[in-house]
Amino acid sequence: MKKLFAVSLMILLVAGMVFAGGNRASGTTPTPGQTMIGMAMPETHVLRWLKDGASLVEEAQKRGYFAAVNWANADQPTQNQQIQSFLTQGAKALIVGCINDGVAPVIAEARRDGVAVIAYDRIISNSADYDYYITFNNFKVGELQGQAIVDALNLNAATATAPKRIALFAGSPTDGNAFFFFDGAMSKLSPYIDRGVLQIVGPAPRASSDTANFLRISTENWSASIAKTRMENLLISDARDVTLDAVLAPNDTLARAIIEACRADAKYRTSLPVVTGQDAEFESMMSIKNGEQYMTVFKDTAKLAEAAVILADAILKGQTPNIPGAVIASSIGLESIGNTGRKTVTAYLLDPILVTRSNLLVPVNAGFYNDTESAQLR
Repeated sequence: MKKLFAVSLMILLVAGMVFAGGNRASGTTPTPGQTMIGMAMPETHVLRWLKDGASLVEEAQKRGYFAAVNWANADQPTQNQQIQSFLTQGAKALIVGCINDGVAPVIAEARRDGVAVIAYDRIISNSADYDYYITFNNFKVGELQGQAIVDALNLNAATATAPKRIALFAGSPTDGNAFFFFDGAMSKLSPYIDRGVLQIVGPAPRASSDTANFLRISTENWSASIAKTRMENLLISDARDVTLDAVLAPNDTLARAIIEACRADAKYRTSLPVVTGQDAEFESMMSIKNGEQYMTVFKDTAKLAEAAVILADAILKGQTPNIPGAVIASSIGLESIGNTGRKTVTAYLLDPILVTRSNLLVPVNAGFYNDTESAQLR
C-alpha cells in the first residue's frame, strides 16, 4: 500500500501541474554525476498515461536515477520538443510512449547522441534508430476481447438462422497496438463470421490489413467523442433496423462512449450489447460491476513501468536485460510485434488478464486503485 500511496500522491501532484498549464513532473535536483532518464508520455486524456508517468518516475528514482516525465497532449510536435529538451539536459536514456511516427526524427537525434531509447507500450514506427520495445502481449489482448464475446453470446450454440450481430471499433490508426488488438480479436471471431452465426453490422474488415475498411472503424487519437459520434451514426444507419448483440471496443474510454450512445437509443436502455474494453479504468470497472460494460483487460501498467526501468537500467549498465514476468516476442512466434517497418527491435511482452464481473477484484488486489476506489469495487 505504501507504493500505491506514493504513486497516487505523485499522480495528484502531476495532475495539478498538467491542468494548471504545465506538463512536467521531475525528481529532485540531480546530484553531480547522477544519470538522467527522460520519459515522454503521449497524453493525459486517458488516465493510464498519468499513472504510467508517475510509476516510471518512481521506479527510476528507486534505482538512483534522476527522472523527468512530460506529457504531450496527443500532439507529436510537442512531444518532439519535449524529447529534444531531455537530450539538451543530458538524458542518457529515453522511455517513449509515442503519438505517431512523426517522433522518428528526434529518435534519430537520440541515436546520434548515443542515447538509448525504449519504445514504451507503443512501437515507434518507421525508425531504425532504437533497439528495444516493451509492452504487453497486445495480440493476446485482442484474443481476450474476442473470446469474451464468443463466450458471452454463446456463439458455439448460435445458428445462421438466428445470427448474433456485432459492430466493430478499432483504436487510433497511428498507434501500432490498435492493429494487434483488432487482429487478435478477429482471430477469435472470424470462425463464427465464416459460419454465418455472427454478422458484422457496418464496416466489416476481417483484418487490419484491409486498410480502407480498418480506417472506417478506427478512432483517431483514441478520442471518446469520435467513438460516440460514430456509434450514434451507426445506430441511425446500418444498425437502425437490427439489434446489436455486441460491440468490439478496443479500450475502456471508447467502451464508455459507445455505451453512452447506446443508452440514448430506446432499444438499449434496458439491455445493452456486450461491450468489450481494456485498461481496467475505474469508471469502467464500476460499469462492469453494475452490469453495463461486459469486460476489460487488465494490464498492470505499474509492472510495465517497473519492467521498462529495469530494461533501461540494464542497458545503461551494459548488462543483459533480465525482466521478471516478460518474454521476448520472437520466442513465442510474435516477432512481428517488434517490426518498426525499418527493422525488427527486441520486444519484451508482459501478460494481460481478462476481467469480468466474476473476477472484478483482480486489479483491486494488485493495488491498481486508491483506497476509496478499491472500497467501491469490493
